[in-house]
Amino acid sequence: MVDKKSQGQQMWGGRFAAQPTDIMQSINASIDVDRRMALQDVAGSRAHADMLAECGIISEADNEAIQSGLDKVLEEVEAGTFPYRVELEDIHMNVEARLKELIGEPAGRLHTARSRNDQVVTDFRLWTRGALSEAQIALRALQKALVARAGENAGTVMPGFTHLQTAQPVTLGHHLLAYVEMIERDKGRCSDAAKRLNESPLGAAALAGTGFPIDRDATAEALGFDRPMANSLDAVSARDFALESLSALAIAATHLSRLAEEIVLWTSAQFSFAKLSDAWSTGSSIMPQKRNPDAAELIRAKAALIAGQFASLQGAVKALPLAYAKDLQDDKRLTFEAFDTFGLSVKAMTGMIETMSFNPDAMRAAAAKGFSTATDLADFLVRELKMPFRDAHHVTGRIVAIAEAEGSDLAALPLQTMQTVEPRLTEDVFSVLSVEASAASRRSYGGTSPERVSEQVEQWKKRLGLET
Repeated sequence: MVDKKSQGQQMWGGRFAAQPTDIMQSINASIDVDRRMALQDVAGSRAHADMLAECGIISEADNEAIQSGLDKVLEEVEAGTFPYRVELEDIHMNVEARLKELIGEPAGRLHTARSRNDQVVTDFRLWTRGALSEAQIALRALQKALVARAGENAGTVMPGFTHLQTAQPVTLGHHLLAYVEMIERDKGRCSDAAKRLNESPLGAAALAGTGFPIDRDATAEALGFDRPMANSLDAVSARDFALESLSALAIAATHLSRLAEEIVLWTSAQFSFAKLSDAWSTGSSIMPQKRNPDAAELIRAKAALIAGQFASLQGAVKALPLAYAKDLQDDKRLTFEAFDTFGLSVKAMTGMIETMSFNPDAMRAAAAKGFSTATDLADFLVRELKMPFRDAHHVTGRIVAIAEAEGSDLAALPLQTMQTVEPRLTEDVFSVLSVEASAASRRSYGGTSPERVSEQVEQWKKRLGLET
């Protein structure tokens, strides 16, 4: 009788006379990580056993026993009672060993015409496909929150920045919709990654395929893949699907980080554009007045973690010759952690956006500073006085210099003072110098005017299935 401690080696250890050391066992075992693929492992085993029976490689009786045993394994996994054992190394050996305990000899036939090499990457592709779908759902929820707040603030004027210097007035709704557009591209990258990974490695076996007359199209269809992978070496060794997925997450997390940075700025006393709800704020152990935007700050940091996980996986695979190497064992840890971190970040951002309150008065006051309507004055000179834009730019610059010297905004500068630079100016110029007029004038497609923002909000509501 073989004791439980030697069961892991029993799966592959016929050639070996001694057990691995404890340290070797620790570095080699991955069950603490890949146990998350238990459902995918059972699904892959079901499809494989059905195919083996259909092709006459195992008997129907053996398949029935395997399927019945896998039912019990699945019940235990879902109930949290499955007996994971470190000495069995990974989820595949754990499932197979438990299956043998449950049904006996037929369990030993399940591994016919497959290897852990094609088995693990099949499970991994299935898991990643599901995780990409969940990421898209989370991003969609964030889009809905942003669109709702943009609709509420289609006419709320705020400063638009370049170089973090006041540039031109924009609307808060327009600003928030910019992130909706970014996130739509993020969803597209996740969708593209899911489409490209949706080929089945199962049946590639260790690296060269198998001599058994298997039907790889059948297992691919059973598992929801579009087709089997065409090259067995590529099938077991490729991890570009994980790299592409983490790349998509890293870009999306970068967008979250940019929005998080703006929340940190907006909620500061120096900006006072917004206030986080108590549910998304923390305090200081020593300064009673503090309201810290910790969730936003943590999202910035977690974006770096996700980028690092992508870089780590890329580093792990960049020098691997074909086909499989044990370096690939850590691909799952990196991918699981990246998706976990990303999912938490998106949910936190969605919560902040949904409950954040805005300060339109502070935004409007800030938008009026820094001569933000100077471009509107230049445009007025071009439009009304038929002045070449470069000349208008120069004239406006001189007027701005006078206003700055006098400590005045453009809208408060006397007409007579402006006429010392350009005598043809009339009272009509003041119609373009308010921040509201400036924002409203930007009616070009994709512009910041409340009219265009409201149109975009309605379009996004339709696309996202929100009530209009």
